[in-house]
Amino acid sequence: MLLVLSAEHRAHLGCLPRAGGAAVGELGRLALEQLRRGAAPRACEAAAKKLNIGVDTIQHGVEGLTYLLTESSKLMISETDFQDSIHALGFSDELNKALVQLYLDNRKEIRSILGELSPRLPSYHSLEWRLDVQLASRSLRQQIKPAVTMKLHLNQNEDQTAQVLQTDPATLLHLIQQLEQALGEMKTNHCRRIVRNMK
Repeated sequence: MLLVLSAEHRAHLGCLPRAGGAAVGELGRLALEQLRRGAAPRACEAAAKKLNIGVDTIQHGVEGLTYLLTESSKLMISETDFQDSIHALGFSDELNKALVQLYLDNRKEIRSILGELSPRLPSYHSLEWRLDVQLASRSLRQQIKPAVTMKLHLNQNEDQTAQVLQTDPATLLHLIQQLEQALGEMKTNHCRRIVRNMK
């Protein structure tokens, strides 16, 4: 699978040939630091002074490399596909080799960083439910007013929480139909392809 880069990302990576092959290692280090700890403007300024390049050029190069490395690691692009993806940028062979080596050396660490950044969503533990039917009231002697009460137990970060929900049967049936439809769509080839690329 080849990585398709937008015109903006191509422009950001376009500063790499001007910076030179030696700067790729420094920009790669800054890109990894940005992934680990967030943006560091002072580090970019120090690198700009060290390499005698403009700060904007360094920042664009770091952003471009960060995108290239994260997307490639997220999709688990093979070495050959990565080479083909960056070959389209028109860089020299020396620069391409430096980028491939940077990717191969750091893709496992980048995947672990991306895994830590993903949100931890609550997971299902159990469900309790009860059906209540109001048959009459003081003002109406004959009425049928059903209500379904559910207590949903969830696990989140080893803590258990509970959510109490109440609805009428018609809304509950509509919700069930929508969930079944969503599950059916997850079995289509298009959705499977998207889920596979997200991992």
